[in-house]
Amino acid sequence: MPRTIRITRSHKLATAVLVAAGSVTAIAATGGQSDAQPAAAKTSIAAEKVAGVSTAKEAAAKKAAQETAAKKAAADAAAAKKAVAERKAAAEKAVADRKAEAKKAAEKARSEKQAANRSTERKAVAAPKQYKNNLDGWIRESLDIMKKKNIPGSYEGLHRNIMRESSGNPNAVNDWDINAQNGIPSKGLLQVIQPTFDAYHVKGTPKKLTDPVANITAAANYAADKYGTIDNVDSAY
Repeated sequence: MPRTIRITRSHKLATAVLVAAGSVTAIAATGGQSDAQPAAAKTSIAAEKVAGVSTAKEAAAKKAAQETAAKKAAADAAAAKKAVAERKAAAEKAVADRKAEAKKAAEKARSEKQAANRSTERKAVAAPKQYKNNLDGWIRESLDIMKKKNIPGSYEGLHRNIMRESSGNPNAVNDWDINAQNGIPSKGLLQVIQPTFDAYHVKGTPKKLTDPVANITAAANYAADKYGTIDNVDSAY
């Protein structure tokens, strides 16, 4: 027959104390676990924040480096472009300077040439050709005038006829032939009468019948009209 255990008031109190003690331990253990979990979570979040900050700084540093590199590349490109533009401008300036110098030299040469020409012209005007005041000089001056007026004749033809007509005397007068009898005597180196002189006078020479050059050129002009040239005259004409 089983033994009956009698539980006294003392047993009841001891059991209650044990149960209470177990509950407290369990509660303590549970409470400690609850406190540990939030702390771990906080540590993890802090670590994540630190990692995020580090990554953001690296990204910012990388972006800053890229921007710096881009700015440097842009600055280098601008400097290179400026250098090219400056070289081009310098080359163009050099070409322009050479052209300007060449133009200036050409203008100077042209100016000097014009000055020389003016000087030559002034000399020509200031110092006209001089002829001797004798039969040789009269014939040569007459030939130059005849050449300008397209009147034919040579030194020999003029000299030959002069020596036959007047012996080289510009004031010679024929006072015996028919012309003299008619009141218009032949005068001068080539013995020209006044009407013939007036009709064949060469412009630019004196209008004086006995002027040596005027007499020669008028006579040569008349002979060219009547005989082709004074060279064709060999007797009284």
